[in-house]
Amino acid sequence: GGLGDVLGGLPPAMAANGHRVMTVSPRYDQYKDAWDTSVLVEIEIGGRVETVRFFHCYKRGVDRVFVDHPLFLEKVWGKTGSKIYGPRTGVDYMDNQFRFRLLCQAALEAPRVLNLNSNKYFSGPYGDDVLFIANDWHTALLPCYLKTIYKPKGIYKNAKVAFCIHNIAYQGRFPFSDFSLLDLPDNFKGSFDFIDGYDKPIKGRKINWMKAGILESDRVVTVSPYYAKELVSGEDKGVELDNIIHRTGITGIVNGMDVQEWNPATDKYLDVKYDNTTVLDAKPLLKEALQAEVGLPVDRNIPVFGFIGRLEE
Repeated sequence: GGLGDVLGGLPPAMAANGHRVMTVSPRYDQYKDAWDTSVLVEIEIGGRVETVRFFHCYKRGVDRVFVDHPLFLEKVWGKTGSKIYGPRTGVDYMDNQFRFRLLCQAALEAPRVLNLNSNKYFSGPYGDDVLFIANDWHTALLPCYLKTIYKPKGIYKNAKVAFCIHNIAYQGRFPFSDFSLLDLPDNFKGSFDFIDGYDKPIKGRKINWMKAGILESDRVVTVSPYYAKELVSGEDKGVELDNIIHRTGITGIVNGMDVQEWNPATDKYLDVKYDNTTVLDAKPLLKEALQAEVGLPVDRNIPVFGFIGRLEE
């Protein structure tokens, strides 16, 4: 959805501004252009060691890095049967906390261990002076592990974390007893501690990953100035995190548009290509084609409205 769009479009725009940019995502599929770097990292989770591999491709100035682990691949069968978060809507996979913790810890390793020379201006590992942009609850543990595993050893001492909220409705709420599974010191408990009025996944006290991500990061940002206002406007709009966001502050930066992907002069999905000089000729023809395709009366004088927004229950 929107998160995929941002991760597709924002990094190339940042690279075009002269930054060295890496994205880190789970390897949910056998992506045909991402090659095995043969770099393996051992990550300790709950007293056992998990090995992840990094796959990599370089596109439009961005190092695209994918974290390979059997638990990411096994949930997804080809590009169409993908069930990334749970077996069905509103239900979590039992190992979600484990999988997304693995992503957070792997993302902290990637800039240090990957020796990437994709670009003539930048070479070698990214090093320690990095800004992590953590997106939504799945990456909310990243600032916590940055503070507990790396900073005490003098690694990433200047690194910062910006936490970006794309959808406040999904927060990563789990039973409070699960805090012990995260291997974090007790002084982090307050950042996770959460009480709500729901019985999902259990009644009473919970941990809330997004709450911790908001409190433990250096800056909190979101996808538009309007959404930033909405999130602090009340308990329903902030989905019970409005007070926490009030405390940290939040910056709304409007989601941009990838002008390469959405260029009507080159868009392969348009029957009639156009630019700013031919737009008035092309649009009525495209409107008629759309009306015909979806079974509406074909009439170029009837207005057609497009709505881009959230479709959910």
